[in-house]
Amino acid sequence: MGRAVDTIAAVATAPVEAGIGVVRISGPEALRVGDRAFRPRRGRPLSERRSHSVAYGWVVNTDGHRVDEALALVMLGPHSYTGEDVVELQCHGGAVAVRRVLEVALEAGARLAEPGEFTRRAFLNGRIDLSQAEAVVEVIRAKTDRAMEAAVRQLEGSFSHAIREVRERLLGVAAQLEAEIDFPELELETESREALLEGCSWSLERIGVLLRNVRRGDLLRNGLRVVLAGRPNVGKSSLLNRLVGKDRAIVTAVPGTTRDVIEEWVSLGGVPVLYADTAGIRETEDEVERFGVDRSREMLRRADLILWVVDAGSGLTAEDLALREQLPSSKPVIGVLNKTDLVDPAALDALAAELKGLRLIQVSALSGAGIEELERAVLEEAGALDMEEGFVATERQGDALRRAADALRSALATAEAGYGPDLISVDVRAAWSALGEITGDTVDEDLLDQIFSRFCIGK
Repeated sequence: MGRAVDTIAAVATAPVEAGIGVVRISGPEALRVGDRAFRPRRGRPLSERRSHSVAYGWVVNTDGHRVDEALALVMLGPHSYTGEDVVELQCHGGAVAVRRVLEVALEAGARLAEPGEFTRRAFLNGRIDLSQAEAVVEVIRAKTDRAMEAAVRQLEGSFSHAIREVRERLLGVAAQLEAEIDFPELELETESREALLEGCSWSLERIGVLLRNVRRGDLLRNGLRVVLAGRPNVGKSSLLNRLVGKDRAIVTAVPGTTRDVIEEWVSLGGVPVLYADTAGIRETEDEVERFGVDRSREMLRRADLILWVVDAGSGLTAEDLALREQLPSSKPVIGVLNKTDLVDPAALDALAAELKGLRLIQVSALSGAGIEELERAVLEEAGALDMEEGFVATERQGDALRRAADALRSALATAEAGYGPDLISVDVRAAWSALGEITGDTVDEDLLDQIFSRFCIGK
């Protein structure tokens, strides 16, 4: 993982008009680059200032021309984001202003940073581990408060601590096995073999707990895609408007009003949920409506959860049943009986009996009755109600956890079959190594390139 360490610079703020923009400079020559690029109004140059101090002055180019008024922050390594000497120039937040300040930093001797290079240096310098580095992206991309809180906990090291705890236990198991391999005459006592199996079983159980966070991480990161499906005029648009809390879809009594998919993100119990109102699915000669129906079928294939909406006032029609047969069998479906305010309880009970075996929620999009129950059902179907508080596991981390779990199951099976410690040790070491990929203790350069390429330039 060794690379020539030079001094890098990049814009660390979004490319939009704002009160300030930040150009970050990091590396062994950061202070010298800062001295060439910045002139304090008074006092010593940046290279002579103490760590975590601020100077007011001007960014100047090589000709001494003032480019912008700015504050310069000095942070000396290892007590900085990257673990290196860092200078941050806070200038005005216009696109031209930050571009020109960056150009000055590059002219002064820095090179343009690659995507994620600042965070990569923080990892390589031991300030954070790889799991924490990935949490930086999760913090930036969080769509809800709950996702943000989980990402911050991972950034603090909660996930890393759990992984290291399991790796330490496995290292003890591996040491026991190595002792038996090196000194076969000292056969392990029954208690020692039981302790070995207990260590593998405990580690496997703990990994199982961590794996449950992979689904949680996917929900908080990518959200839940919920598609409303039904024949025309069953109240899907009214239901969408009620679920998102505003008039997002046009509502009329004319069937086929919705000609395309209408989507809206909401935060439901801290989980990002994308509700999609589809065109009523039916056979039609209208070319525009047919295009919308095709889009609706595509949305159903991509859905995480389908709300099959039925007009309780009209009862269950042949068109409803035909549509139910067209819904993807691999997708979870919640039946939604809408317009229940227009139907007496006996008729509702009879309708529910016809749909026995399907989870049903009775609602009125007009009055709002049953909406909270429907929202709870959405979260239950997604497995979001019983999610443990903690961190956000990525799919890469989930893959490493699954490989570690498979290796431990193999180790236990090998031990129970009576095979020797050399075969058991291979599996235990494999599990230990897979977990090390999560924290970065066992990782190669290509994997680092892949991970940090997901970052933005400036982070």
